[in-house]
Amino acid sequence: MAKISGNDIRPGTMLDYDGGLWMAVKTQKVKPGKGGAYNQVELKNVTSGTKLNQRFRSDETVEEIYLEKKDFQFLYASGDMLTFMDMESYDQIELAADFVGDQAQYLQDGMKTLVQLYDGKPIGIALPQHVTLTITEADPVLRGGTAAPSYKSATLENGMKIQVPPFIDAGTKVIVATEDGTYVRRAE
Repeated sequence: MAKISGNDIRPGTMLDYDGGLWMAVKTQKVKPGKGGAYNQVELKNVTSGTKLNQRFRSDETVEEIYLEKKDFQFLYASGDMLTFMDMESYDQIELAADFVGDQAQYLQDGMKTLVQLYDGKPIGIALPQHVTLTITEADPVLRGGTAAPSYKSATLENGMKIQVPPFIDAGTKVIVATEDGTYVRRAE
């Protein structure tokens, strides 16, 4: 662990603060008319999810935490538990679907993910930026509605509904952004 100055805290920085593991969500440098400058930091507890607003002066130091990041492969879902395998040691871990959140709908068998670990315990997961999914249902194209670019509703193989260009039909493979579930392009 490394000590960093209160001014060096940036969004995304992991800190060991007040006996807990915290992530800086927002930071704002403040220079009041009287007194010393400080860094106003919004912290989020990684384990409990609680938030805290804290001021850090430049002469204060805090412990920065470096997380271990390992490649895991998604194996299968069983009820509300998701099973992943460590790509190096072949150890398997189970994570609750709640832990993965909304991104769980993008998981596909054999998908490579990045799991963030702290003291051997998973505290975060990152999926690939894009996934390829098949359109199972697509609305018909409405002709002559407007000259502006238009989109139509379509259903993906995972049951999710997205907006796609009019030339996309059922059975077409498309690339979808996992961050916000938007259509990116047609798959090759």
